[in-house]
Amino acid sequence: MSLNCSMWQDNSMSVKHFAFAKFSEVTEQCFLLFTLILLMFLASLTGNALIALAIWTNPVLHTPMYFFLANLSFLEIGYTCSVIPKMLQSLVSEARGISRKGCATQMFFFTLFAISECCLLAAMAFDRYMAICSPLHYATRMNRGVCAHLAIVSWGVGCMVGLGQTNYIFSLDFCGPCEIDHFFCDLPPILALACGDTSYNEAAVFVVAIVCISSPFLLIIASYGRILAAVLVMPSPEGRRKALSTCSSHLLVVTLFYGSGSVTYLRPKASHSPGTDKLLALFYTVVTSMLNPIIYSLRNKEVKAALQRTVGKKKILTHRMMKR
Repeated sequence: MSLNCSMWQDNSMSVKHFAFAKFSEVTEQCFLLFTLILLMFLASLTGNALIALAIWTNPVLHTPMYFFLANLSFLEIGYTCSVIPKMLQSLVSEARGISRKGCATQMFFFTLFAISECCLLAAMAFDRYMAICSPLHYATRMNRGVCAHLAIVSWGVGCMVGLGQTNYIFSLDFCGPCEIDHFFCDLPPILALACGDTSYNEAAVFVVAIVCISSPFLLIIASYGRILAAVLVMPSPEGRRKALSTCSSHLLVVTLFYGSGSVTYLRPKASHSPGTDKLLALFYTVVTSMLNPIIYSLRNKEVKAALQRTVGKKKILTHRMMKR
């Protein structure tokens, strides 16, 4: 049911507040989804925070690969925190409204973290390429300065794209309806509410998606193409297995992230539907963020050992504090 926007418009008739569409009229379904998303959200926050803490507190993990992994964990925390709290509120509360400024802020941070993650995954692939294809020069070519620059560029690109896209979209007028048929202020559903011709804005979103999603993905493909070629000529089966094992977690994360993201933003407009978009949004905002720490902790012995040491230290500190 469409909401009445009259009380949310100023004299220029431009909508100043929005409201998220209700997921279902059945209260039990909303509470079930609320519970599932909340559990996945808490698991994502806990897992990513533990990985970042384990890397920070264990000197053995102070290497380029784990430096990028720690950045990825911080990105995932920001990514979910920019979207999930408001999503949870909208599921179980009648207060489903959000101001125009609040919506723009949410879109900016979501875009910032999403685009930064695309670039960071490409940097991680480059790191694996250097480690496997140029091991003798790896320590000098992937020093702290280079790693810091790659991370800063990733975050910087995300920030610039977020500012540009958010400013471009929210410079438009929104005449109503004011109901966002989505869980959060994503680009396509907000554009659908704008007045007049939005073809240029839609083209800009598509171009940015091509440049900032497809380009890092092509760099990842190129890196792994070179890695595969190098692995195939290795004389030792054990060497091949070890080289590929260091890449498997990253490849799985890339597949999950890019699979859902590309289907959402690169498929034709005619094939978009609110139901499919919502399902995909749940996957790339909640499920992938929850799975990433699990993938890295289960498939990486060093991370698993570091997590065990970190959790063990926390238990000892908690026990000592309780004794006091």
